[in-house]
Amino acid sequence: MHANSKNIAIVCNQLAGSGLSAVLAEKVIENLSSKKIAHILFKEKWPPDFNGFTDVWIIGGDGTLNYFVNHYLNIQLPLVIFNGGTGNDFHWMLYGKSSFEEQLHLALSAEPKSIDLGRCNEKYFVNGVGIGFEGEVAKSLAGKKKKAGKASFMAMILKKIFSYRSRTYRVIADDKTLTEKKYFIIDISNGSRAGGGFHVAPQAKADDGLFDLVMIDALRPLIRLRWLPVMEKGRHLNLSFVTHFKAKQLVIESNESILFHLDGEYYEATKLAIDIMPGKLAFRY
Repeated sequence: MHANSKNIAIVCNQLAGSGLSAVLAEKVIENLSSKKIAHILFKEKWPPDFNGFTDVWIIGGDGTLNYFVNHYLNIQLPLVIFNGGTGNDFHWMLYGKSSFEEQLHLALSAEPKSIDLGRCNEKYFVNGVGIGFEGEVAKSLAGKKKKAGKASFMAMILKKIFSYRSRTYRVIADDKTLTEKKYFIIDISNGSRAGGGFHVAPQAKADDGLFDLVMIDALRPLIRLRWLPVMEKGRHLNLSFVTHFKAKQLVIESNESILFHLDGEYYEATKLAIDIMPGKLAFRY
């Protein structure tokens, strides 16, 4: 499709990235206008559907993308995510360190590629589910203004890492009970990075129809701190206290409330039923 035959819907979360998304939206509009490409920007109120549009561009972070997929589950138009949030982990997986100009070129010219979507207790996620310590951090950050990158996440991690109490979980993967024991973290990833730059599941691919499951045993606080930089860089998968494999369906149960996040958005439950929807979305990247 020629760029000038496009009609692009731009949805922006003005609060994302402490106002960064609003600035980025203006930059996108300026460039599209200069190229005479039809577009409409939606800020305060997003439309009920995108009939008549050829593409949807989302400006915000992982939380904005999570909101989008939960409100437009059956979207079939090609999508683009611009890094207007704080963490922008899924954006990083698709576009890496591409400049704005490089991403704009991809957004206008790249063919759509299929991306998997995850479902957890009838809510949907794109990047991943974090259980245990990750859930505790998400709970503590909920409703707070976050700094760009991983600064806010790192500050909260260091605040909570000594006091967090690991809980017991029963883990069932693809209908097979794996274990019932205490874990520090259980991470179910579609994307490879979370928390603004922590490479929790460095081998994860968002188009292989599988989740990467990373489970970290209960660790003493000083041990947690010792290995945190290694986990941040994604060099932890072969450590003795880490279990890593791929699965399509998972059930996580606990006798206590499970603290967890979906793409950084905080929730609680006593049971999580998680499955993957292969190729549900299409992104230009």
